[in-house]
Amino acid sequence: MTANIASSFDAAAATYAEKTVLVGGQRRYTWRELDLKAGAVAAFLQNAGILPGQRLAICFDDPVDTIIGVFGGLKAGCVITPFNARLKTEERDQVLSLLNPAMVLDRIPEGNEQFSAVEVDAEDPAIILFTSGSTGVPKGAVLSHRSVSVGLDMWCESSLAIEEDDIVLSVLPLAHSYGLFGTVMAPLMKGARTVVLPRFGVDEVFSAIKSSQATIFCGVATMFRRMLDAGEVDRDALASLRFTTSGAAPCPWELAESWRERTGVKIVRGYGMSELFRPVCYSPLDTEETPQSIGHAAKGVSLKIVDDDGNSLDGEQTGELWIKSNSCMTEYLDRADETEAVMEDGWFKTGDLATISPTGLVSIVGRKKEVILRGGYTVAAGEVETVLNAHPDVGEAAVISVPDRDLGEEICAFIVLKAVSSATAQDIIEFCKAQMAAYKYPRIVKFVPDLPKGATGKVDKSKLTA
Repeated sequence: MTANIASSFDAAAATYAEKTVLVGGQRRYTWRELDLKAGAVAAFLQNAGILPGQRLAICFDDPVDTIIGVFGGLKAGCVITPFNARLKTEERDQVLSLLNPAMVLDRIPEGNEQFSAVEVDAEDPAIILFTSGSTGVPKGAVLSHRSVSVGLDMWCESSLAIEEDDIVLSVLPLAHSYGLFGTVMAPLMKGARTVVLPRFGVDEVFSAIKSSQATIFCGVATMFRRMLDAGEVDRDALASLRFTTSGAAPCPWELAESWRERTGVKIVRGYGMSELFRPVCYSPLDTEETPQSIGHAAKGVSLKIVDDDGNSLDGEQTGELWIKSNSCMTEYLDRADETEAVMEDGWFKTGDLATISPTGLVSIVGRKKEVILRGGYTVAAGEVETVLNAHPDVGEAAVISVPDRDLGEEICAFIVLKAVSSATAQDIIEFCKAQMAAYKYPRIVKFVPDLPKGATGKVDKSKLTA
């Protein structure tokens, strides 16, 4: 059998042919119908001369079209990259220039066609997901067919314990690992149903859970907070839920407790990234849980804690979390140096500081990487600084995260203005807003006479945080 991950979806389409598995707005597809729509995409690509192994950018506003494009591209053996519809034109063009795709798929061809997944090697690339780079330039995590297969098993078994009659409500961006794999590909592979909303809205989510009788809702901490803040929760409307899951950003224990107290539904917490899927998590079936931990190693995953020199530490000591898993990415696209920096003998260096309890529960206590987790999105401080420094009135800029009750973390910019400048904080914000996706630009701007620096001239962000 072909190693193409799309063959798993071909098998699901055969097994659950007449079952409705995808719902979005007024559109409903059985697995057979979805498979034929994806087959038409694959045939279109093949007829257009797109060969297996070539890169395909998938650019749709409608998540249902994105899903059809993803399955069709994989059937054709393409290396697919779904794009976030919220990206500004400049950001989209930057990712396209890095990806250099053979085609940008922005329309679904008419008709239906039977099309079996083409033959590929298990180590061939299947999906490239772009994540924020510490330098401000996005990085493409290259995931092989093997890693996607292992990662989906991780989602199906360890993270979600998916059952055939589950109904998963998806409101997450499909350009991101959590949304694509956790809320779409894993459920559909198991014959469960995915109901997609184009964007999160409190009323829309409550209504969709009730009307669809969803059994699983996958969200981020900000969503759960806003749903609680909206007022009295109608517990009857959520009665169909087996559980909810949180990811993409830390879910504080007090939020998880408040959510369970007011809704009667558990938030299953976990930890993941584009490079590794969801290697640390609680299972919906777990009975042991502690406030500070985010779960234990998923099936087939190895963990260790190391010091700055890479020496293994006792798990209860604080050090960098390294992870070994067959779900790990192959490389960062065209970034050999950055790949080498995070990979060592099969171990992925997460850049997160952690401890591991004697029972295997992992607690994240800090970060070595300069990234901000804002409302479920990962934002590189360097990317924001690059835009800020392009402002004609900005002499220097430094970006840090600050705690935010609603979003988890907010983006705060410290600005040293040039000698002659009348720029206001709102001027700076509007400048960034025009060039960056809505979740990336700073909402807090502080003007300072200079930035604190160490002996080497590097900005000392710990002083800014203080």
